[in-house]
Amino acid sequence: EVQLQASGGGLVQAGGSLRLSCAASGFRLDDYAIGWFRQAPGKEREGISSISSRYGGSAYTDSVKGRFTMYSDNPKNTFYLQMNSLKSEDTAVYYCTADHTGWGSLRNPEFFASWGQGTLVTVSS
Repeated sequence: EVQLQASGGGLVQAGGSLRLSCAASGFRLDDYAIGWFRQAPGKEREGISSISSRYGGSAYTDSVKGRFTMYSDNPKNTFYLQMNSLKSEDTAVYYCTADHTGWGSLRNPEFFASWGQGTLVTVSS
């Protein structure tokens, strides 16, 4: 059974940093695409970062490019989202997710079938 457990959220001041973690079980990270989505209050869920197991590349939505970095520790079966220069608009519940097709396209969120429970990030201005 595929399971994902997100952690690391919290309250941080604007300009600060946080690192989110996602512990995965039931699959190997190099067999699936992995990703991070977020949902702000009153808004739709948004894909912000992914790593494809098909071509090994990563993708970021424009609003986080240059500030967020996604990476994985495959022996630990854990992946991370390092968030720097946080802004108030980054406030959201962050979800880690996995795509068994391996593509991990943020434009096709329907393929991300496995989800963690979410961790809240609050950025105060």
